[in-house]
Formats: sequence, C-alpha cells, structure tokens
Amino acid sequence: MTIEHRLHIGCHLSSSKGFLAMGHEAVKLDADTFAFFTRNPRGGRAKELDLADVEAFLHYKDEHDIGTLVAHAPYTMNACAAKENLRRFAHEAMADDLQRLEHLPGNLYNFHPGSHVGQGAEQGIALIAKQLNDVLTPDQQTTVLLETMAGKGTEVGRTFEELRAIIDRVEQGDKLGVCLDTCHVWDGGYDIREHLDEVLTEFDRVIGLSRLKAIHLNDSQNARGSHKDRHARIGEGEIGLEALVRVIRHPALKDLPFILETPNDAAGYAREIAMLREAAE
Repeated sequence: MTIEHRLHIGCHLSSSKGFLAMGHEAVKLDADTFAFFTRNPRGGRAKELDLADVEAFLHYKDEHDIGTLVAHAPYTMNACAAKENLRRFAHEAMADDLQRLEHLPGNLYNFHPGSHVGQGAEQGIALIAKQLNDVLTPDQQTTVLLETMAGKGTEVGRTFEELRAIIDRVEQGDKLGVCLDTCHVWDGGYDIREHLDEVLTEFDRVIGLSRLKAIHLNDSQNARGSHKDRHARIGEGEIGLEALVRVIRHPALKDLPFILETPNDAAGYAREIAMLREAAE
C-alpha cells in the first residue's frame, strides 16, 4: 500500500497533558489521527489553552504525518435540552470550543446532536439547528460534525433523515458534516454487516457522501436495532471483524479518518490499529 493510501486510523487520547503529549502517544500507537475531548467529557470547564504546546504539536504533527484530528464535544452538551440553562451551556461550550480550535485550523469537531427529553424530535431538530445558526461563522476553519446516534432514549440523530433535517435548517451548511459511528448505526437498525453498500447508498441519497468526514469504528455488544449503544472491541461484537474490514476498505470510506472508541487500554488500541492496518492492505 502506498503512503497516499495508508489507512488513517487512531483512537481517543487523553488531553490532560496537552497536544504534544497526545502527538507522542499517537506515534507510539502507530496512529496517524486521533480524537480528544475538548473538555472533561462529564464536566463543563476547559483548561487554559497553552499556545506554546499547540505550536510545538503542529510542528510535530507535520514531521510525523499526523492527519486530520477529530475533536469531541463533552457528553454533557445537549443543544436541544428542555431546560434553558442546559441549552445555554451547550451554546457557550460549543462557541468556546470552536474559538479554541481555530488555533488548530482545518480539523473536525464532532458532537452528539442531543436528546429532546420528551419535547419531540421536531422540536429537538429545531433547537439543534438554532444553536448551530447562532455559533457557526462563515470564516471558521473547523468543520462541525453531527454524529449518527443509536437512538437510545430520546436521542436526535437516530436516522439519516433526522440529521438531514438539521443540516437543512443551518445557514452555514458548508461548515457541517457527519461522523458515522458503526456501532451507533448498527444499534440504530442499519445493516452495515450484510448490506454496507445499500446503507451507504441510502446515506448518499439522504445526506450526501460528500458530507461524511469521519468514522467512529466500533463493534457492538448488541443486536442490530437494539438502540442501546454499547461498544465492543473490533471483532468481538455483533458486527464482526469481517464487516468492519469491509468498512475500512470501502472505496467511499477508505481515505477518511477512522477513530476507535472501543473499550481498550493503550496496548489494546495498538493491537487493533496494527490488526486493521494489516487488514486494510
């Protein structure tokens, strides 16, 4: 496999020691991309941005051919919450995250669209779009990704149509893309194990493959359509290794950044990355 077609794969890394430390960890794992939480995934405040660390990382990133990064918003961010104070936090957190990411231009910012908590999907979609219209700017250098969801509880984004409905309401639509989570779409009912081509054809019809910017590569502990969102290690779940290898080798997907969110430690991620790199060749 030529370097131009090398699988772009990584995992979630801890941002506690800064960007350069994440770069070093990625290289140790043989990852050429990675994801990180912009702030505590269960909390609210982001630590002060160390611009010297960012600058050192950007040099290291170029030297070691680390590609597009996939920043992840905190789980506590719910743009369509019923309570105004929770929506306000979501607005403030996203606006702050995007401002900080301007120091790492050209990367991706992934977020869970939110849960409508009984207001109904249509109201949830409207509130998510409102936040995006309030926050996105024409000159920002970060693409914001809506993540495909498993449909647990009152999650918005359980179907391609719900994601499209959000996109259609956003004025700065050129700043929006989608991150497809293999566990989530499987748990949501899409049969990527036996009918990957058909699922991608449906995605293209509803949303457009040009908007697909990243893949969360996860196996699932549950049967298709369970709406439970329980990730499994690659090859140890209901989707299976063979099907997930077809995902990484698919012509429409193979050049995207693949992020592992499997239940692993560093050694487990290194093993999965090595296994998938070999399978991709």
